[in-house]
Amino acid sequence: MIRVLLAEDQDLVRGAMAALLSMEPDIEVVAEIDRGDEVLTAALQSRPDVALLDIEMPGVDGIAAAAALRAGLPQCRVLMLTTFGRPGYLRRAMSSGATGFMLKDAPAAELAVAIRRTARGERVLDPQLAAQALSDGDSPLSSREAEVLVSAVDGSSAADVARRLFLSEGTVRNHLSAAIQKLGARNRMEAARIAREKGWI
Repeated sequence: MIRVLLAEDQDLVRGAMAALLSMEPDIEVVAEIDRGDEVLTAALQSRPDVALLDIEMPGVDGIAAAAALRAGLPQCRVLMLTTFGRPGYLRRAMSSGATGFMLKDAPAAELAVAIRRTARGERVLDPQLAAQALSDGDSPLSSREAEVLVSAVDGSSAADVARRLFLSEGTVRNHLSAAIQKLGARNRMEAARIAREKGWI
């Protein structure tokens, strides 16, 4: 029996997946949670073989939750689920310790197959997304440039961002300028949009 932890913040989606998986003779859902920051605690209590993690959840995202699982319960394999087929998400998920990455709009029958393959230690990747991730390459942004871009995307002034991140205004402007230039954008809003679409922030 493959023991599965299901982490998905939308109740309806989580319930539907749990119901589908309960129909499989060799799969048992042992935990259902709706927050990324509860994944490790729930996993330590329920000892799943596979954790099915949504990328976008409250608390921490699925990528951070996967990294916590790799450190705290390394025998649990991770299969990431997302609505967004962003190549950068795939790269970040794999580097955080995920074994597989599936889009939520994949046919329902494929989910059970993906769980079985993940439990066996096989890589489960959407082929189109994998090809796109390879062609897009790694993010050109440094971690600080990405952090400043995320902090500035709501329209905050350089002074506001500087206070929030404990940086000087000049440093914030330099990071924003570098991010805009590296992404070939006209302004920080366009830079943030490009980086989001690639899954780099």
